[in-house]
Amino acid sequence: MPDDPVETPIQKALRLKKAAIAAKPKPPRGGKFQRQQAAAAHSSSKSKPWMSR
Repeated sequence: MPDDPVETPIQKALRLKKAAIAAKPKPPRGGKFQRQQAAAAHSSSKSKPWMSR
């Protein structure tokens, strides 16, 4: 597929873009890391005690 003569420039660009995205390091999924991220997203409510019931 890399030297496919039927591949258009747009198809080539899309393939290269997908390859670049796939090559990037991804954050770990699940476990402690995910719980920390969820806790960080909700931590702003702790500074507003009047918002809790």
